[in-house]
Amino acid sequence: MIYFQIGLHHVLDIHAYDHVLFLMALVIPFTFKDWKRILLSVTIFTLGHTTALLLSVYEIMVIKANVVELLIPITILATSLFNLFTIGKTNRKENLNLIFLITLFFGVIHGLGFSNYFTTILGGTSSSKLLPLLEFVLGIEGAQIAVVFAVLILAYITQSFFKFSKRDWILVASAFVIGVVVPMIVENEIWNQ
Repeated sequence: MIYFQIGLHHVLDIHAYDHVLFLMALVIPFTFKDWKRILLSVTIFTLGHTTALLLSVYEIMVIKANVVELLIPITILATSLFNLFTIGKTNRKENLNLIFLITLFFGVIHGLGFSNYFTTILGGTSSSKLLPLLEFVLGIEGAQIAVVFAVLILAYITQSFFKFSKRDWILVASAFVIGVVVPMIVENEIWNQ
């Protein structure tokens, strides 16, 4: 189960918090009562990054690491801005197919980020890559579930005990994510080339 542990650590690594930020941005607008929508969103995101991992590990799709490292924080920024611009709007629920399609695409981008890391630690033949890849994906999924629960618990505490309105929670939490991710975009090494 070494690859499971690597997958867990890769998401929860304090120095590589981009995946956690995306999950935060994805879950911020929801509460525990929205569990079906959260489950569907996170599953679609997982399908996207698992697909990208498979395509990359088997060298069907390869993309430069520095491009992916720029695209990942852009997906986080876009998701957080979407949260801000759709607070309290009823049409948010009407656009589910578009939201899920974008989530799938963002999952592919994040999966490409995982793939750069995963292919460096994985050796062997094509047939010997599948089991370690599945273990790695399960580790990532376990970490994602932990992050989702942590964000939902934080939202519950903030809204129940500190009496933040849902609107204020979304504003503050999304602004926090934006504040963390903008420097990641600005300081990306792609601008120094």
